[in-house]
Amino acid sequence: MLMSTIFTKIIEREIPADIVYEDEQVLAFRDINPQAPHHVLIIPKKPIATINDIAPEDEALVGKLFTTAAKLAKEWGISEQGYRVVMNCNEYGGQTVYHIHLHMLAGKPMGWPPYSNTPKQSA
Repeated sequence: MLMSTIFTKIIEREIPADIVYEDEQVLAFRDINPQAPHHVLIIPKKPIATINDIAPEDEALVGKLFTTAAKLAKEWGISEQGYRVVMNCNEYGGQTVYHIHLHMLAGKPMGWPPYSNTPKQSA
């Protein structure tokens, strides 16, 4: 059994979060340390520690994280301008909470490589 994380505590309403979307399988809330004007974390309610722990039976659930991002982007009017989705895995990938989560960032030009503030040029 996985250890409880800050995300399971948010799901169970043990700690507050600025929730922007919820259904039976997925929860989305604003990041407390936003890296863009729109920075939302989209998580499955099922605890899965890392990308490495995603099982074949989780494929639809993980796909739902992405369709939720697209739905929110459309609702917020940012889908046409663009947004970035990122999922980190383990220490070197930058994962700090061991419950998979999709970062959705929007509202400013994104740099490339990701740690850069220089926008990527179109080919």
